[in-house]
Amino acid sequence: MASKNGPVLPQPGKENILITSALPYVNNVPHLGNIIGSVLSADVFARFCRARGLPTLYICGSDEYGTATETKALSEGVDPATLCAKYHALHKDVYDWFRISFDKFGRTPTDEHTGITQEIFAQLWKNGFIEERETTQAFCAVPEHNTFLADRYVEGECSICHDLGARGDQCDACGNLLDPIQPDKNAAGEDESKGTGWLINPRCKLDGSTPERRKTKHLYIRLDELNKEITAWLDKVENGWSANCVAITRSWINNGLKPRGITRDLKWGVPIPKGLEGLSEEEYANKVFYVWFDACIGYASITKCYTDEGNLEGRNWEQWWKNPDNVTLYQFMGKDNVPFHTIIFPGTQLGTKEKWTQVNHLSTTEYLNYEGGKFSKSKGVGVFGNNARDTGIDPDVWRYYLLSRRPESGDSEFKWEEFIDSNNNDLLKNLGNLCQRVVKFCQAKLDAKVPEYPKTPIASLDEYKEEINKLLKEYNEQVKGTKLRAGLATVLSISAVGNKLLQDNKLSNQLLTEEPERCTAVINLALNLLHLIAGVLTPYMPGSAQSILRQIGLKAAEGESDIPVVIPDTWTADALKAGEPIGTPELLFSQIPAAKLEEWREAYGGEELRKQKEIEAEKAAAKKLQREKEKEKKKAKKEKERLAKEQAAKEPATAGGDAQPAAGETKELPLR
Repeated sequence: MASKNGPVLPQPGKENILITSALPYVNNVPHLGNIIGSVLSADVFARFCRARGLPTLYICGSDEYGTATETKALSEGVDPATLCAKYHALHKDVYDWFRISFDKFGRTPTDEHTGITQEIFAQLWKNGFIEERETTQAFCAVPEHNTFLADRYVEGECSICHDLGARGDQCDACGNLLDPIQPDKNAAGEDESKGTGWLINPRCKLDGSTPERRKTKHLYIRLDELNKEITAWLDKVENGWSANCVAITRSWINNGLKPRGITRDLKWGVPIPKGLEGLSEEEYANKVFYVWFDACIGYASITKCYTDEGNLEGRNWEQWWKNPDNVTLYQFMGKDNVPFHTIIFPGTQLGTKEKWTQVNHLSTTEYLNYEGGKFSKSKGVGVFGNNARDTGIDPDVWRYYLLSRRPESGDSEFKWEEFIDSNNNDLLKNLGNLCQRVVKFCQAKLDAKVPEYPKTPIASLDEYKEEINKLLKEYNEQVKGTKLRAGLATVLSISAVGNKLLQDNKLSNQLLTEEPERCTAVINLALNLLHLIAGVLTPYMPGSAQSILRQIGLKAAEGESDIPVVIPDTWTADALKAGEPIGTPELLFSQIPAAKLEEWREAYGGEELRKQKEIEAEKAAAKKLQREKEKEKKKAKKEKERLAKEQAAKEPATAGGDAQPAAGETKELPLR
């Protein structure tokens, strides 16, 4: 979205906003959880900042390097570059349909990306924050393969939670980072591990064979040496982060930062630079940077592609990325991406000893689940980006529903029943009703022109202005604080005040006949309120906002597709001038038939979802039964102990070591 005057750059003396959303990995189609977790949330914030008049740059792109790409390409029978081109286009198509307003949606396999990544590494090497280590690595000795295995080429059982489907870099079941094989012990007898666990019974992903342990060299970033700088920086900025983000980051700090490997035995990636003193070119000729070392650098390299427009020597990108005094960085992502953005990338920046723009505000989301189960592309469970379009429902309705369920403080659930209800009630009966009533009345009864507001103010109408300005203030604070769900709820509250205005004043032909001044005042106020609503709605539902603006008579400038939008500090209710013509009424929303509920449920994973739920129910029942068995066992043990105590209490007490015989009894003497 570069302007006609060139790319957007920071402006001196202004609040310059740099926004990134986590780079989506291009080996699959994004599902709704991916979309709400990063790109859609960031888009809302970017649109808000632009409408507030702030110089704003929103950067994203496809993360294309790494093992996952190689393995996916292998499964599809193509080379990684061909695979990435296919999925990059697919992602871009999905995001365009969802009306995501990137300034640049780029890619990581570029000369710009290679250049900046190698530059950063060279500084880390020079400053002593890179070390070489000879490590034991999984090696597949099968003749057809015969190579060291990158982490994701190894699968097995997680040593922490014992999930059987863990990968050699991470366990999706428990979220912990892993090593593909159990690490060697160092001189102190400790595990030389980059992760917190490893794989039990590892196997090669490609051929299922058990890998051998062989020695090889890799490069590590010394996070342990950067610990103090990372912690000091964290202390200054974490107040602007969401609670789950802070908790995840602090757990890493509390567990102690360790050196982390940044190279892999792959072909598809950024090559290790040559010509660095003390670094063997031969040793690293067949290695590339680990994707999570260079992926976050993609934000800077994609910015360079945008600001410097193909000039590899250009440094305009640094106005955004090496300008912390004049640029505020907001980053949006799902919680699984947090450590890479709060530990590894900031540590990398600090290690260069250069003045980087670092994240000021970080907004993370929890997981979006699907109808009591989980999204699964392979099993056809859940709605993916391309499926949303297939329903025929406008993207703004999808945006509204996802943002109203944004998992900000805990996991949330996608439910078709709620999706339909949110359209038919939240949107159609509130926002749609207000727009239709006002525009149609003005067109039919007031010559389709903005009526004059009475010169003598009507005191009772001032109360509505006050209430709306109070809500507007809340809205601006909520969205600026990335409380996006609350901001959307406030938009509907503003619309509800508009409906109340019409209801309280009984807008009708009778009102026009008996109190024409009040009637024209109400319509004038309501039309201006629609102008404000279009502004505050733009970040969330840009298509619907543009429709409202057209209906109240505004037009885009020549050569522009969109009508400009401003979100003010205060609503003055005078944006539309008396006598100006309004536009033609348009339906903002349409009723979704109730019959669609079961149709969509079945289409997007009905049978598989039922199976998934049955399996989960069986697991839950088994766990419950086990708990009950344990409970019964403990109860039986306590009962046994109680009976033993009672029995002991009934036995006659001893005195002087021997029990005294009762009257008439003879005490037997012990044999000697």
